Amino acid sequence: MPPEASNTQPSWQQESVMDYVPENWRAPLGLLVLCSALLIFVTAREWGEMFHQWWNIDTYTHILLVPLIIIWLVWLRNDDLIKIAPKPWMPGLALVAAGLGLWLVGRTTEINLFAHAGAVGALQAAVAATLGLRVAFALALPLAFAVFLVPFGDELIPALQLVTAEIAIALTHWSGVPAVVDGIFIETPVGLFIVAEACSGVKFLVAMVTLSVLVSFTRFDSWSRRAAFIAASIIIPIIANGIRAWGTIYIAQSQGVEFAAGFDHIFYGWIFFALVVVILIAGAWRFFEREPDDYGWTADDLSTWDLLARAERRSPSISATAGAIAAMAFAAAMLAVIVAPMAIG
Repeated sequence: MPPEASNTQPSWQQESVMDYVPENWRAPLGLLVLCSALLIFVTAREWGEMFHQWWNIDTYTHILLVPLIIIWLVWLRNDDLIKIAPKPWMPGLALVAAGLGLWLVGRTTEINLFAHAGAVGALQAAVAATLGLRVAFALALPLAFAVFLVPFGDELIPALQLVTAEIAIALTHWSGVPAVVDGIFIETPVGLFIVAEACSGVKFLVAMVTLSVLVSFTRFDSWSRRAAFIAASIIIPIIANGIRAWGTIYIAQSQGVEFAAGFDHIFYGWIFFALVVVILIAGAWRFFEREPDDYGWTADDLSTWDLLARAERRSPSISATAGAIAAMAFAAAMLAVIVAPMAIG
């Protein structure tokens, strides 16, 4: 007798990625992927500009970690998410329109901060529009954390240069070294020092703010402790950068300007940020109130919110949501071509 035919298929043919996704999540997730791809296509110029800044500008290299952090935060909520039935949320479509509007304003006025924020905001809004308000609240932290994908901080450089110079000159006088300050120029017996843009401390300040928000909302429950930690993460790096600038000036008085410049490059590039992080985390460690996987609202918490139940009563269909987002993206792209031709491409 011939052997019986087997109906067993290789495991790679039996399983796919979608097999691991709950059935009620498949259509909304597919809608989100489709809409996200469309929005990224329309705002491709802005995403290209942002990636260029992340990859090539020291101030923003820490942003390369932000997408990984967002994925990690979403993964921590996995057990709660599968308890939620996602469904499109109509007011979220207005938020998508607002994001695209901000993007268009930024392109028209050539204010990159607005254009980049609009491109990111449209994606954030798409999550709420396609998966629903309940999912958006469950993912409130990773959704909000996506704000840090937008490169910002260069606007603070002039102010930080002046603050650094003031701290450095005060400490220089305190240490007995005669010096005269004129804005960002500090003159001492061994030479003239300039608090350049690279020495303003902006890259560490922006990175510390990003880290402080992550730590505050994953490790603290009370708003007072969150506010205190974020405030410390702003103040301490600014003061520390002033001390670093003073240290360079002080060392130069005895060891020479070239030695001090070399020391500053190594210290500033490799040690300074690590020391600030260690000081802040060590100081806050004993006040931590929870583990990271306990952050945010759980599915059980959200099930008691009458507001969410009312918001879900009038939920548009998946096809209507997809059509609305596609129409808005197309309209924004056409307006960009008319009023800001360089916005696409």
